[in-house]
Amino acid sequence: MKRSLREKLNVKKAARFAVTVNALQVAAMVAVLLYAIFRDKPQGRAVEIAAIAAALLIVSWGAALDIREALNAGKIADQARMLEEAYGQLEDLNATLRKQRHDFMNHLQVVFSLLELNDPGEAMKYVENVYGDIKKTGSVLKTAIPAVNALIAAKRQDLDEKGIALDIRITAPWRDMPVPGWEMCRVLGNLIDNARDALTEDVSNPDRRVTLVIDESPRAYSFRVENNGPAIDPAIQRSIFQMGFTTKSDGHGSGLSIVRDILEQYGGGIDVESDASRTAFTGTVPKRIGVAEAD
Repeated sequence: MKRSLREKLNVKKAARFAVTVNALQVAAMVAVLLYAIFRDKPQGRAVEIAAIAAALLIVSWGAALDIREALNAGKIADQARMLEEAYGQLEDLNATLRKQRHDFMNHLQVVFSLLELNDPGEAMKYVENVYGDIKKTGSVLKTAIPAVNALIAAKRQDLDEKGIALDIRITAPWRDMPVPGWEMCRVLGNLIDNARDALTEDVSNPDRRVTLVIDESPRAYSFRVENNGPAIDPAIQRSIFQMGFTTKSDGHGSGLSIVRDILEQYGGGIDVESDASRTAFTGTVPKRIGVAEAD
């Protein structure tokens, strides 16, 4: 079973481990120093070499462990940041739902007043406008993962502000998805952001559109993030999932690499298809058939 983030964030354990390793390093170097200062007569060359080698071995071991822990700390910091973003998106979605519930009675009163004034046309227009707003929020509440629902709502608003339409087709709830919700947010968030960036640069396109499809089969969960922007150069399609590869002047080239690494960690994968009419990233995660009991 995968360790939880709480287990990974055992700060006290990590601190004790770091203190122990560094204490051993200091003790080894002090022992070598004392040996060099207080020896009464020259000792065998082999003893000196053994002492120095032991000290260097301990120091090298400690340095390697420090580097490993520093890399792990960086990964955990990224995970904590994504959790914070997911929590913020959940708060925004919750605030939107509360607002809609609060406004619902007012909407009914307006519609009732328009009908009393014998103006059904205006009442219909009002209902259509209200229905459109509610439908936008309701369309993202179809998965069983609250963090993913919140992410989609946040991305829809972001795309709306940039004049880009987001088509959402959720045909499966993704119940029992083995990938934690906050990690799926990293996957979908990176892909949607990349689609947005591609379309932002495509100013000549009058119908800029991102399509998100969430589906599943008896064997796997699947998704597709598609945009109708410029095609990806075939010469670089094999390289776009590599760490550090980017076509953006201000980018770091880690988004698609993170997506691939997360999906592969859970036995899944991602493919890309791109031509003049569309670019589509399709990902899958196998269902853990018969593994639940073992977990």
